[in-house]
Amino acid sequence: MTNYTVRVELHNADSDDYENLHDEMRKQGFHKQINVDSGSYELPTAEYSKVSDELSSNDILKKAQVAANKVKPKPEPSILVTGSTSIRVFSGLKKIK
Repeated sequence: MTNYTVRVELHNADSDDYENLHDEMRKQGFHKQINVDSGSYELPTAEYSKVSDELSSNDILKKAQVAANKVKPKPEPSILVTGSTSIRVFSGLKKIK
């Protein structure tokens, strides 16, 4: 199982654009939280999570591009995909109750 973290930056965007991005990313199967043994945690703004054992990093990128381009295709959104099969470590994320 691979844990993907995706960061999306929309250029010249406002808060409404990011709200729309959250909706579009959700439609593509992304989440605004990560789940670990100690609970669920909220990701920073414009970061998303997807766990898959079937999709590649390129597949994840394409899904994020579809979502971002529905909101603000120009200039081209900046998207970074990282994947890990190890335990996620972090600090300062807000725990979801």
